[in-house]
Amino acid sequence: MMVRSEQELAALVADAADPLSIRGGNTRGMAGQGAALSVAGLSGITLYEPGALTMVAQAGTPLDEIEAALAQENQRLAFEPMDHRGLVGSQGSPTIGGVFAANVSGPRRIAVGAARDFLLGVRFVDGRGVVVKNGGRVMKNVTGYDLVKLMAGSFGTLGVMSEVSFKVLPRVETQAALVLHGLDDGQAVAAMSRAMGSPFEVTGAAHDPAKGQTVLRVEGFEASVAYRIGRLQTELNDMAGEMTVLTASEAGAFWEKQRDVAEFHGEEGDIWRVSCKPSDAPALLAKAGAEAHLLDWAGGLIWLRMAQGSDLRARLGQFDGHATIVRASAQTKARVGVFHPEAAGVAKLTAGLRAQFDPKGVFNAGLMGAVA
Repeated sequence: MMVRSEQELAALVADAADPLSIRGGNTRGMAGQGAALSVAGLSGITLYEPGALTMVAQAGTPLDEIEAALAQENQRLAFEPMDHRGLVGSQGSPTIGGVFAANVSGPRRIAVGAARDFLLGVRFVDGRGVVVKNGGRVMKNVTGYDLVKLMAGSFGTLGVMSEVSFKVLPRVETQAALVLHGLDDGQAVAAMSRAMGSPFEVTGAAHDPAKGQTVLRVEGFEASVAYRIGRLQTELNDMAGEMTVLTASEAGAFWEKQRDVAEFHGEEGDIWRVSCKPSDAPALLAKAGAEAHLLDWAGGLIWLRMAQGSDLRARLGQFDGHATIVRASAQTKARVGVFHPEAAGVAKLTAGLRAQFDPKGVFNAGLMGAVA
């Protein structure tokens, strides 16, 4: 069923006795159990103030529509949300509500923050069918529950978002990328760590071991980009025997593919994402036994293509981070669990929050936790 107004959504939830599977464009493969409830009918930009760098949109507004409106004003979603369709084989159109519900953040997260850091305000319907509003159109401190941050990454388990307000940023004049060739995983993490610790404002740091490429992105004014690329070459000269530079168009194409994990599109196997300390990445990769892998976030995000049915968490053991299934069979998801098991204290807190916001337990049954 599809709702077309907040009032209709609230009434439907208030009357619900059985589980509801909340979805927008249903493009990320993360829908919970129950009867499908689509908010794609809640669509449209309700307020856009380019001078204030803020936008308000209904939750079902297609992401393409958001980005087109921003492009007309030379602005963008700086957190670079990933498009999951090619990776999970889904159809439809991603929505702005889905982006924030799943806290979808791309390669630039290491420089500007996650999707949740740009979310200013939310309107949502809780499990009782009550419309709740929190936040506004400016960044400010709040008291009590920070529901804005709580809803981001909750995957619709605490409430159904009907409207979001968020911060946008200007587009950059140009970009370039420095490519270090021939590094292994450990060397790549060390090089990316040094680059991120430099004063040269790197906004992307990724490593593709299959191609032997470690790629560092620099953005800004043309003269500044050229200067910083040159300084990075000097800074990293002792870590790579060969370095090349990608032009703006080449860098743009690379980072779009990196954002969407295009290397794994059409490839067989289960897809996992692991969030960890960058320094832990090489050791975790050694334990994983993956068929292929990619590093992003300077090593803090690992994408792995595993043999079908693999339990990656059992292979990795305890580590400071979490492993999430992005693509696998329904049987594997049921057996292993999509999200990393929560620590006892966190699980108790999560259960308390869900009891508070969804006392009937109707929202996205079967989905637990959230990803960073």
